[in-house]
Amino acid sequence: MTTSSRFLPEERRLDANMLAGPLSEIFAVDLTPAFRRCSMCGHGGAFAQLHVYVDCPGLVARCPNCQSLVLRLVRNGNTVWLDLGGTGCLRLHLE
Repeated sequence: MTTSSRFLPEERRLDANMLAGPLSEIFAVDLTPAFRRCSMCGHGGAFAQLHVYVDCPGLVARCPNCQSLVLRLVRNGNTVWLDLGGTGCLRLHLE
């Protein structure tokens, strides 16, 4: 089930490059240039193209094509919850 764009105003949306800092605390590589595919609609593109919303409990990233939930990141002190359930796949190029 997708969320209608009328509930996700553009002025609330941020570029997914802002996830680089929080995700660098978990992963040793930068995920923003990684190729990702949405598990709901199959849309592929750079991780940085996701639509990120910060006025939620934590950080929420949605597919730019279908607005399905791709990532949730919540931090509480020294504990982090990361849900990548909507990420169909990630392709990373390691140097």
